[in-house]
Amino acid sequence: MRASFAKRIASGLLIALLMSAAFVAGNLTGFQGRQVYAQGEAQGEMPAEFAVFWEVWDLVREHFVDQERIDYQAMTYGAIQGMLDTLGDENHTVFFAPDVARQQESALEGSFEGIGAYVSSEEGKFTIVAPIHGSPAEAAGILAGDTVVAVDGTDITGMEEWEVIGLIRGPAGSSVVLTILHADATEPVEISIRRGKIDIESVVWTRIPGTDLVHLQITQFAGDTSRELRTALRALQLEAEQGRPVAGILLDLRNNPGGYLQEAVRVASQFLPEGEVVLHEQDAKDNLTTYRSQGEGLAREIPMVVLINQGSASAAEIVAGALQENGRAKLVGMTTVGTGTVLRPFTLSDGSVLRLGVTNWLTPERHLIKGQGVQPDTLVEQEASVEMISQLLLEELSAREVRLHEDQQFQTALQILSVASHPEHQAAAPQAANP
Repeated sequence: MRASFAKRIASGLLIALLMSAAFVAGNLTGFQGRQVYAQGEAQGEMPAEFAVFWEVWDLVREHFVDQERIDYQAMTYGAIQGMLDTLGDENHTVFFAPDVARQQESALEGSFEGIGAYVSSEEGKFTIVAPIHGSPAEAAGILAGDTVVAVDGTDITGMEEWEVIGLIRGPAGSSVVLTILHADATEPVEISIRRGKIDIESVVWTRIPGTDLVHLQITQFAGDTSRELRTALRALQLEAEQGRPVAGILLDLRNNPGGYLQEAVRVASQFLPEGEVVLHEQDAKDNLTTYRSQGEGLAREIPMVVLINQGSASAAEIVAGALQENGRAKLVGMTTVGTGTVLRPFTLSDGSVLRLGVTNWLTPERHLIKGQGVQPDTLVEQEASVEMISQLLLEELSAREVRLHEDQQFQTALQILSVASHPEHQAAAPQAANP
């Protein structure tokens, strides 16, 4: 087993079409022993119900008329996927073929080759959660909420996840044509994308023009996200010492698909007092493991507001829920995905990987968000086609252009943060709706 797979996964919703990051979290102890079990039981110990599988396998091998069309690996992987589908843990528990597993691993290290987009799969439907900023997918016009209908002319309806990944992924410089149905359209369009090398910077920040506030975006929870965050916060401290004060932070977790659980704890720790509950894990026997903030936070008192939306998942939900329920920050935007499973990766004998939901995670107040999501304090519905404020936009726009921008989630969060960071403006505070 590769050492980098000895992790826990705090997501499972979003599969990478080499497109995205994998969603792994925290160090895992005792994993080697579990891997031995994952490589298979002795046939004599298998349940009686499994006998019918071998009956069908043998019948196909001996009697199927088009023997040249039999692909035993595809049959095996298809059977595995079918087995996992019966668990009802959609968009969480997932199986990856060896090459996809390797690419998932490299994605979390901060770079990979592909089109650069996050995607979710549910009941045979593949939906773009978000293109990665600056990626070939974004440049080609792929939008959050798009449905992938076909790849290079091949209809992917009902295909298994690993099959679709195999069609879309590819080396930098090669091209792929996706047939896309935009969320607000009735007819699909074909979009050609030239794959590239995607370097993922998971923490980006910039000052909001015309204010003393900062927009800080976390795009995923990769292996060094907390380090990047501390670097950003130190830079803000240095600016404040040099006469450029920072009155508040707008933490943007929109379209963040998640990542390492331990990184979520470390990120939350930058904003919370030491010892505050970040999350609980609950196993099948209802045993609870509690994760607490680790101290040495660099931004524990500065006013902040958190942006979330329907693309915020997994580790992003952990951080949002922790900040909300500890009274540290108000949440603005839309209800999150609701990926409440912690996955454990098992590397199988051929290099394929099973990421199996082994625990549920709960908010500090022990709310299960699986299938429900984290609710914002202030609900602001917004179409996926709306251009969201980003670091690059803020660096290009004037203060007036920022105030007139169509991103109403950002505008609402900015108003709330302006009041929280400047109490003298309290009379102008917007009233928060509690959905």
